[in-house]
Amino acid sequence: MKSFSLPSPGAELVLIERDVPEPGPGQVLVRLRGWAVNARDLMILRGFYPKPVKPGVVPLSDGAGEVVAVGDGVREWSPGDRVAATYFPKWLSGPGTPEKTADDLAGTLDGVLAEYAVFAEEALVAVPAHLDFAEAATLPSAGVTAWRAIVEEGRVAPGQTVLTLGSGGLSTFALQFAVLGGARVIATSSSDEKLARLRALGASETINYATTPEWGVAVADLTGGGVDHVVDVGGGGTIGQSMLAARSGGHVSVAGVLTHEGAADPVLVLVKQLTLRGLTNASRETFQAMNRAIGHSGLRPVIDRRFAFEEIADALKHVESGTHVGKVVLESA
Repeated sequence: MKSFSLPSPGAELVLIERDVPEPGPGQVLVRLRGWAVNARDLMILRGFYPKPVKPGVVPLSDGAGEVVAVGDGVREWSPGDRVAATYFPKWLSGPGTPEKTADDLAGTLDGVLAEYAVFAEEALVAVPAHLDFAEAATLPSAGVTAWRAIVEEGRVAPGQTVLTLGSGGLSTFALQFAVLGGARVIATSSSDEKLARLRALGASETINYATTPEWGVAVADLTGGGVDHVVDVGGGGTIGQSMLAARSGGHVSVAGVLTHEGAADPVLVLVKQLTLRGLTNASRETFQAMNRAIGHSGLRPVIDRRFAFEEIADALKHVESGTHVGKVVLESA
């Protein structure tokens, strides 16, 4: 089988031939058919990721495919089942703990950028039947984190207001989930073309942050005091404006750190009595709940471009360009 590996952080990916692995007791062999690229993958590949990375790691955390064989004792899966791998294989339910989140795909453990991979029985979830494999591959990171921000932690209710930042996969999922829940969504981008696409996805209002650098104040003015929920993916460069955009008593989910520069006044947290919550993925139980909702609603992830498995370098360059709306994926025949 074909598999990619990263010899060391900052090195070029290497395509190698390996034997197809055999599933041991309690394990499942999956033929991977779809993969999704995340900003985290770029950080790992460029050598900027702050957490441990296994030497020679197989990259990418997000993949989906079909079960081809199971080891002794496996009861939940059978050949032909359509599945996706969980980002944290040991986080099955409940709050995240250091023990549950110690190992992650494409970090301490090999990821999914291979034609076949073996997973523990409990480290897989069934994917919605209406999605193809590339669409299903967008769910483990961006989808699950957005669901946790909007539904599990945010508890967004009909009629509430949500602010999403940018047009990446996590932000487009957050927009879709908020609209599905009956919320009014305000979205930002530096591109008017992207803003038009976000409106087509259901955003009620949009703001170009390049032409409106004080977009936090603009959002507060637009909503008569601020939004109920902000899904922040920018980190240091955006958190200050996000806090300005939130209403008194509002909720800010910090779901990504694309920039470290910038400063935020902690006085705003006190004065506005804000809740700031950092989110890094979620449990298998949460993943399953999200998939049930996606299956029931028929929601489809936003796919910007599709590449072949061997075109991973081009896919990474496309993500790095920042021109995408939604997810960039790989797929095999």
